[in-house]
Order: sequence, then C-alpha cells, then structure tokens
Amino acid sequence: MSWGRALRETARAGMRVERTALTPLIAVRGACGVALVVGLALWLGSPTLAVSSAFGAFASGIATFLHSWRPRPVRALAAAGGLAVSTFLAYLCVPWDVAFLVLLAVWTFGAGLAWAVGPTSGAVAALTVAVMLVAVTLPDTVRGALTHAALIAVGGLVQAALIVLFPVRPWGARRDALADALAAVADYARRLRHDPTAPFDPEALMEARTAAAVTPREARRRPRQLGGYRALAERFRPLLGSLADPFIGGVPAEGPERERVRALLAASATVLDASARAIRRGEPVRIPEAALTVLQVPDSGPVLSGAARKSALRLIALTDEAVEAAREPVEVTRTLPVFGSRTVWIHADEPPGDDPADGGSGAPRARRRSGDRRPYQAPPDETAAEDGTDDGGSGGTGRAAGTGRGGVRRLLPGRFGRRATRGTPSPRHLHRPTVPGLVPVATRALRRELHWSSPVLRHALRLAAVVVVGQLVGELVLPDGHGYWIPLTAVMVLRPDFSQTFERGVSRFTGTLGGVVLAGAVVALADPGPYPSAVLAVVSLGLMYLLLSTNYALVSACTAGYVVFLLGVAGSEWGQTLQERVLLTAAGGLLAMLGYALFPAWETPRLRDRLADWLTANGRYAVAVLDAAERPGARTAREVRDALLDARAARREWGRTAERAGAEPVRHRGLDRRAARDAQLSLVTMGRVLMLLEAHLPEHASGPTGTAATDPDPRTPAKGTARVDAGRGGAAYALALATAMEPNSRAVRDGEPLDWTPVRSALDAWRTECGTADPVALRVAELLTDALEEFGSAVAPRAGR
Repeated sequence: MSWGRALRETARAGMRVERTALTPLIAVRGACGVALVVGLALWLGSPTLAVSSAFGAFASGIATFLHSWRPRPVRALAAAGGLAVSTFLAYLCVPWDVAFLVLLAVWTFGAGLAWAVGPTSGAVAALTVAVMLVAVTLPDTVRGALTHAALIAVGGLVQAALIVLFPVRPWGARRDALADALAAVADYARRLRHDPTAPFDPEALMEARTAAAVTPREARRRPRQLGGYRALAERFRPLLGSLADPFIGGVPAEGPERERVRALLAASATVLDASARAIRRGEPVRIPEAALTVLQVPDSGPVLSGAARKSALRLIALTDEAVEAAREPVEVTRTLPVFGSRTVWIHADEPPGDDPADGGSGAPRARRRSGDRRPYQAPPDETAAEDGTDDGGSGGTGRAAGTGRGGVRRLLPGRFGRRATRGTPSPRHLHRPTVPGLVPVATRALRRELHWSSPVLRHALRLAAVVVVGQLVGELVLPDGHGYWIPLTAVMVLRPDFSQTFERGVSRFTGTLGGVVLAGAVVALADPGPYPSAVLAVVSLGLMYLLLSTNYALVSACTAGYVVFLLGVAGSEWGQTLQERVLLTAAGGLLAMLGYALFPAWETPRLRDRLADWLTANGRYAVAVLDAAERPGARTAREVRDALLDARAARREWGRTAERAGAEPVRHRGLDRRAARDAQLSLVTMGRVLMLLEAHLPEHASGPTGTAATDPDPRTPAKGTARVDAGRGGAAYALALATAMEPNSRAVRDGEPLDWTPVRSALDAWRTECGTADPVALRVAELLTDALEEFGSAVAPRAGR
C-alpha cells in the first residue's frame, strides 16, 4: 500500500463512529466526581487549585473507563497515585531545564514500556506524562507543589469513593463477556443449520476466559451465575460442529436425519440464548418448553445413528446440565392452545408425578405462578462448578454429574433435580494476581520486551525522543509557558502501531479544532465567570466520558471544550487559547506522525513469523487431540486444553498483526494479501476439524476412539458397541505430524516450500490398516492433511514474487 493510500485509509478510519453501548450512569458518576472536587476547591481554595484538582479527578475517571478487568476503584487510585508522583517530581526538577528534560525522557520511556503490561497500563502511563506537562506550570513553591499533588490524589480518592458508594453493575462487564460467549455459541448453532461447515470465531470465548480470572477476594464475592457457564459453552462448541458436519457425523444434506439435526441445533441455540439473557440481566433462566421437548430422545426412537447419534446424545445431556447450572428458579414457558403462553416454576424438591401436562412418566408437578411459589434454595454444601474446572479437560471428555447409562440423561420438561454434592471439592477459579502480585508479572513482561525488534521497546524510545523534542520546540516557539501543548499532543497520539498513531493524529486535530471553536464561541459570547465555566467544564467532561468508546474525534472535541472552560476558571483568554491550542495541536500531531515514519515498528515483516507460530500451535493441538483419542486420561485432557488455548492465542496474534499490516504503507515481503487470506483459511479449517474430533474423545475409562459406534439409548438396555482399534495407525500419523511441524514452520518463516509427504504417507498407511472401517479420527486426519497441503500451496513461493 502506498503512503498516500495508507494516509487516506487511516484518516477515514479515524473519523468512523463506532456503534457501542453507552453507559450514561457511569458517565454521570464520573462527571459528578470531577464536579465535587472542583466545587470544593473553588469554595475553599482558589481557581488554580481547582484546575489542579480537576486534573486528578479527570485522569482517574478516564482510567476507570479503559478496558480492564481490574476493579474500577483500583484503577482510579492507581492513576491518581501515578499522577501525584509524576507532577511532584517534575516540579522539583522544573527550575533546571536539563534536569527536567532528563526526568521527562526517563518517565516517558517508562510510560512507553508500560505497554508491555497491557494497553490499559500504557494509556494510563501516557496520561501521567500529559498531566505532568500541564501541572508543573501551576504551583510556585515546593509547598504548593505538594498541595497540588495532594489535590490530584484526592481527586482519585473521590472517584474511587463514588464507585464504591454508588456501584453501577459492579459485575456488569464480566456478565456481558460471559453472555457474549454463550450468545456466540448460540449464533454458531443457528449458522450450522444452514451451513454445516460454518467456521467459529473463538474471540468471545477468549474474552470470557480473560474475564473469568479473578483474585481470591473476587472469587468469594462473585455472583453464582458467573461460575460454570463458560465451561459449558466450551463443551457445546465441538458437539454442535460435530453434529452438523456431514463428513464427520454422516448425516445427509436432506432428509429426516438432517431435519432432526436442525431441530437440535435450533433448540440448543434457544437454551444458550436464554442462559445468556439471564446472565446479562441477573435474572432466572426462562426457557420455552418447546425447546426442551426437542432436546430429548423421541418416543418413536432415535432418528440419528453412528457418530451423529453419539453427538446428539451428548448434546442432550449437556443441555440438561446447562439448565441445571443456573442454580436459580428455572422458568419454563408453555404455549397452550387456548390460553396462550404461561410460565411455570420448576422445583427440585417436589415429588415426581404423572400429570400429563408435565410430560408424564415421573415428571414433577409444576406449580403455576402464584403467591405460594417458593424459589429454589441451594443447600449450604452445594457449590457451583467454577471456571477453573473446565480447564482441566476438553469438551466432551467429562461425564456430566448424575448422568445415566452411557453418560446420557434423558431430559424431561421440568426435571431439573438437585445434583449430588457430597464430596464435591471446593470451587476453583482462574487466578488473577492481586495488585502486589502484579509486580513480578509486570517485571517478566518488561524483560520479554527488552530486545531491539520489540515494538514496545521501539515505541518507548520513539515516545521519549518525540516528547523531548516537542518540549524543546515548544519552549523555543512559545517561551511564555504554553508550548507544552506540542509534547502533550504527541504523547496522547503516539501508539505502538502505525494505524492507531495516524488515526489518532487526524482525529485529534479535527476534534480539537471543532471543540475549541465551539467552546471559544461560548466563552466569547457569554463571558462566564469561574463557577459557570466550571459547570460547562463538567458538562463537557460528562459528554467525553459518555462518548469515550465511540470515536476519538468526538472525545478530542469534548476534551478541548473541557480545557477551554477549565482555563476559563483560572482566567485565561479564550482567544489566545483558540489560536495556540489549534496550532500547537497540529504541530504535536505532525511531530508524532513524523517520529513514527522515521523510527517505525512495521508489522508487515512479522506476518510470516506469526503464521508460523499459528501453524506450530495448531500442530501441537493436533498431536494432543490425536494422543487423547488413543490414550484417554486426565493428563491428555489437560494437554488438549492447554494446546487449544495456545492455538487460540496464536490465532489472535495473527489476526492483530494482519489487521495492522493491512494499513501499513509497506510491501508484503513475499506474503501478499491473497496468500495470507488463503493460509488463514487453511489454518482455520485445521482448527475446525480438530474441534470435531475433540467432540468424540472417549471417556477416561474407555478405550481408544476411532469409532463409528454410538452411546447406548438411555431408554433401552445397554448394547455392545464395536470399536475400531486404530492405535498403531493413529499413533504413527501423530508422530509423522509432530516430526514434520518444526521443519515446515521454519520453511514458512524463510519463505521456502513446505513438504507434507510424510504426513500423507502415514495417512495412507493408516487408511490401509483400518480397511473398510471408517473411524472418526481417520476422517478428521484426512481433512487435516488436506488443510495442511492447502496451507503449503498458499504460502509457497510463486514465480515472479
């Protein structure tokens, strides 16, 4: 992509408005925190102290809106503490220009390295540099500097106190992440009804897993609905894909078997959607009875056979477990021929009955919604399945608690009995380090980035150089003390990648121009005093909080208005603010873009490395799944789960790198867009077929898979099922695959041809050994080998490249 096209694309992307859910109550709370601090400072102190205190409350509020799973009060306090320390140290050095520049360079370099810990840490660290550049111009003495630093810290304390006193959906972000994961699996089930080989994007499940990591204190206070559902979503995914796939399940494209598959997929999607809705709102699960009727073995007998029947029976049992996981009153909505829809409440402690309306055959009687209903109360020893338990195994490998013959329990409308809980281990959870425990984690992250090819290290060096140069230019151009707007803009615009830097540069200039013009016009026409200016500043800040996740140009416009009104509190002239802020903002943005152009960190040359990493991770996942199919057990299940997480992480890194590289004005270096797209499709297919085999992994106590056999019908006596012993062929194939991965990954990095001949030979030998039998593992191996060969064709060097 040429420089001209890259600049046009990034400018257009920077002006795009993202549709997102607004949080007005949280925005009002943050604005009230700033208003409280500014009002008290104006009443008890001076306008200058009010401006200083507003910086602390403003930056702390910004930190609470950034995407992070840390509690909002902790983020507010961390931002305020960093601001207070940076501003005080800067004031101590500001009388000596050289000392101040050295401190500015060191602090800015550390702020750039903070991106190694995460984007939220990097953004908050950059905010401390920006506020430091402004706040050092306010105090006159060391005592005054201490006072201003204390007021900045007080602003953060006020924001944290308001969050604690007036919580707004304290677990809302985690509820949304888990609900989005369930909704994504439900959408996958609906798409499979029309496209049996539809791909699945695991991004929602990865986000839910990140959200599920909590500290021990949070684990004790976490709502019960946030524990266990993610494990069920992970187990639904392979079962749905295996049931719908015609090659693995053996269900024809049309006919009664395909209609049965579509009905099961639709009912599963309904149950998952109902669970997602209940989790998002914190309500009991409400499930239509029609969906529960589909999710049981028909009275006429099983419709499916072979691998599809096995997947269907496991899906029925898993759906029953998903309903029971709510641990709340479960509402089942029924549609009656005359009276329409009504809701019944199901109770686990009711004796079984034979009411035909409840399904008969031992189904419990369901009370109508009335004043005598009693909600379900879990006994003290009953514990929910926490998120950590699902990481001990893979989907489809564990037997649901309370299952009947063959690991399948018949699902009857209204039968959601209490699970046996004696001897249940204490709940486990994914661990997130506490704030003190984050220090060694951050140290290890920083050490990993201390090499010349690291984008984070290059960003830190670039940021320090640009800010120091901007400070020098600002002092030379405007020696009256307003030149800090050049480095301030540069530090807020610069990001580790090209696209964000140029998008933010264009958006910040456009938004600043509009915000300063509008706010300056209000000041010129109305000439407000300190208190009206403070009110207008708080209103602008509230709008900025509200629109923070929509568009950076709008955020910049609100920020510019906030600064104009805030400086009006201190008595600054609006005309001077208008001219200086527009010109210096443009200069700072241009300086940031020039700094990235002169010292870039391009992602395009890293495409082959990311692709090789993804191939290697998929290879480990394939070997782990094949090994678990031959030697089922707790250890192999753990290996499958770890390999799956590594493959997802590699896929995410590839996606981020490819997205950033697509906006860069750099040549493709041997991997053009078409080749990258084809290679990505092949690796996605590779992950999908491995997911299908994961759905057919045997129980821990069973023998090796490779079976077209099925689990027994829970309504009939157990029958023997013939299993194909594909141990030698499957093990040889897995060994050939593991051996071929390393040289082929190296060939991807070097741009050389790939060779999958040993893998194809092992597959042919396996097929000969199995004879007429067609085990599921062998079918998956065929699809896997085809995907590997297509991948090799996509990345192979071509003539003229």
